[in-house]
Amino acid sequence: MFTYLMLGSNDLVRAAAFYDPVLAALGHARCVTEDDDPAHEIGWGRYADEGRVELALWLCKPFDGQPATVGNGSMIALAARSRAQVDAFHAAAMAHGGRSEGAPGLRPHYGPDFYAAYVRDPDGNKLAAVCRAAA
Repeated sequence: MFTYLMLGSNDLVRAAAFYDPVLAALGHARCVTEDDDPAHEIGWGRYADEGRVELALWLCKPFDGQPATVGNGSMIALAARSRAQVDAFHAAAMAHGGRSEGAPGLRPHYGPDFYAAYVRDPDGNKLAAVCRAAA
């Protein structure tokens, strides 16, 4: 369904210092394309571009030159392969300037195996890591 997801950031250096360890906790590395310009955008996940693999999470300075802002009710949920990855995601976020929006744990109102943690990045974007595997 998705080609890529894009979030705005007002400080890409700060964003990289947050996202590199937080997404590494879920097994994702920074992606590289031929025309990458880390002064304007950075991404994590898969990417091939001309090969059309794509699917990545990108952060950029808004193209309109205005400050990046967060959306009320907006959130990106990232898949975790284990509950330990959810825990590591939350711990990395807290250690790198993130803010907790919900500590790791079961969310039975979403299902008996829904284990998640919720954080905000330094720009205020809301992220979740979710594992649906049994304990």
